[in-house]
Amino acid sequence: MNYRSTRDPNAQLYTDAQAIIQGLAPDGGLFVPAAFPQPQFDLTRLTTSSYQQLAQTVLQWFFPHLPTAATVPAAYGAQWDHPRIAPLTPVHAGSYYLELFHGPTLAFKDVALQVLPHLLQAAKHQTKDTKETIILTATSGDTGTAALRGFRNVEGTRVIVFYPQHGISPIQEAQMRSQQGDNLHVVAVKGNFDQAQTTVKEIFNDPTLAAVLASHQQHFSSANSMNIGRLIPQITYYFSAYGQLLRQGVIQAGDQVNFAVPTGNFGDILAGYYAAKLGLPVGRLICASNKNNVLTDFFTTGTYDKRREFFVTNSPSMDILVSSNLERLLFDVSGGDAELVQQLMHELQDQGHYSLPTELLTKLKQLFAAEYATPDEIQTEINRVFKEANYLIDPHTAVGSIAAHRYRTLSGDPRPCVVVATASPYKFPETVLQSLDNTVPSQSTGLDAIEQLAQLDPRPLTAGVEELFTNQPQPVLTTTPAAMPRMVLDILKKTDK
Repeated sequence: MNYRSTRDPNAQLYTDAQAIIQGLAPDGGLFVPAAFPQPQFDLTRLTTSSYQQLAQTVLQWFFPHLPTAATVPAAYGAQWDHPRIAPLTPVHAGSYYLELFHGPTLAFKDVALQVLPHLLQAAKHQTKDTKETIILTATSGDTGTAALRGFRNVEGTRVIVFYPQHGISPIQEAQMRSQQGDNLHVVAVKGNFDQAQTTVKEIFNDPTLAAVLASHQQHFSSANSMNIGRLIPQITYYFSAYGQLLRQGVIQAGDQVNFAVPTGNFGDILAGYYAAKLGLPVGRLICASNKNNVLTDFFTTGTYDKRREFFVTNSPSMDILVSSNLERLLFDVSGGDAELVQQLMHELQDQGHYSLPTELLTKLKQLFAAEYATPDEIQTEINRVFKEANYLIDPHTAVGSIAAHRYRTLSGDPRPCVVVATASPYKFPETVLQSLDNTVPSQSTGLDAIEQLAQLDPRPLTAGVEELFTNQPQPVLTTTPAAMPRMVLDILKKTDK
């Protein structure tokens, strides 16, 4: 299996190991399969396959030269609090919820970031790469903690995570700051996620910084879904969800299923698109956005325009205006037109917007629908689902739930819909509590809010939630977007052995 950049008209090829190690292509593009896998599989076997078996199959389709047989048991073992890894609920308030928050950091990022360190180590071993890998990541809340947890004390790696100082929940920040490991570094940025992510991309493509790292036998890589090794493992849970619907007798093999996906950086929903390309019977992928609804406008009009007000909302992991993984979708839907993708990405960077050719928008609308939710609507949905089903959802899952409900109402589409539940409600207890009872004091935050929420939850607390009470937050560094490159060098200099 070879990979290429979305922006390279010459389609230079890289092995799967090289793509995982580099993270981002040298030209600033993202790695995609040079030839997409076309496997043959029996849908009925999904009913009897464990999550680990499905993950092994998916990883082998995309990374056939890496020893994934050892990777899967280590990634999906005792650190998960549910044997199915990503269990699907029965229908609740009209939708099925795919719970992706049973890993160690209570969010869907664990599904991939428990795998990526093993893939990276295998890739480095295969290529005889002895350089130290500097995992450089911007996070809107959950990727940071999952990356820190996944890579803590992994030999030959150091992790630097940048997060928006006032743009994540108290629990997200406490989780990030409490991760223990000699190779872990957390930095708060006085800005928003888009500013942090843009600067991280610039750091990756800075030849001066690359030369400095090379002189010290180091190189950058990414734990964001920009890294193909982060993206591919997420495909598995779409197959797992389909298998669970088959097992529940909701569908027959071959029936189509809709998925409503809370979407920020577009990696989660892109994994669903890739699952459909592999042959999974997907009806509609419903792109669910919050008040920063740049993607809703894009799928409606074909114009992507980031020149708009940035909102800090009660679904902070989706407070994003530049969705990086959309580039991979544009590459695919355009038939691999790297020149067009390069042009569109340059227009976005230089002018702040671009527009798709009409025929490409028509293609997108055949599979994608798009909805968005305001902060007030999010609270109302959390309340609705709890009252109707006695089931707690977090604000990001609520965005997906709203999108599913609205799409079903407006379209009349009778196909079952799976809402991708991206985080535990205990990562955002303040918003959930306020949604359930507007009389809850606003000062109820952090652990106090978790304790109050637990009193309403019919299910016992998981080990991951209980761990929040023993976390010991460490001091955190602070910087501005402009000073991030200097901060990276300072961290590496101070921690060089």
